[in-house]
Amino acid sequence: MMDWLRDNMWAAWLVIAAALGLAELASLDFTLLMLAAGALTAAGVSAIFPGLLWLQIVVGLVTAAAMLAAIRPLLVRKMHHGGELKTGSAHVIGRTGTVVKEIHPDGGGSIRLNGELWTARPYDEVSTIEPGTRVEVMSIDGATAVVYPVGDPLHHQLNSPEPQQNPGQDPKPTDPPQS
Repeated sequence: MMDWLRDNMWAAWLVIAAALGLAELASLDFTLLMLAAGALTAAGVSAIFPGLLWLQIVVGLVTAAAMLAAIRPLLVRKMHHGGELKTGSAHVIGRTGTVVKEIHPDGGGSIRLNGELWTARPYDEVSTIEPGTRVEVMSIDGATAVVYPVGDPLHHQLNSPEPQQNPGQDPKPTDPPQS
């Protein structure tokens, strides 16, 4: 048995690497994965220099230490410090929509938000918000969006007269078209 192990030390290193890799699946800490990488490099050294166990151990330890120092912090940062995943109705908080049906403090209004129709009520509980007004979702109360206006009603913006050049004076008459 010892003769076979001495001649096939690379296989022992592969078994160690596989065991560490499987154990990593239980911990998800990336530490055992870095040690498995060290065992894999030791397996490679063992295939090239089968009689030098000390070299296999040194190369495996150096590789594992380098992976722990350089690669693991990057992986941990990437995996654990990503953006927060918002689920349920929380994903609409802070988004803007358009009032479809007038919103009263009593309720009964609705908004179009991301192509969906939501029931809505005003944030300040005394305002009435006209259709066409852009609103921001401040919170969700059950299935009702609590909203606050962030702009003038769209129909007012589209139909508003052009501002006069000289406020307080009569507009200048235009010349009749010449034929």
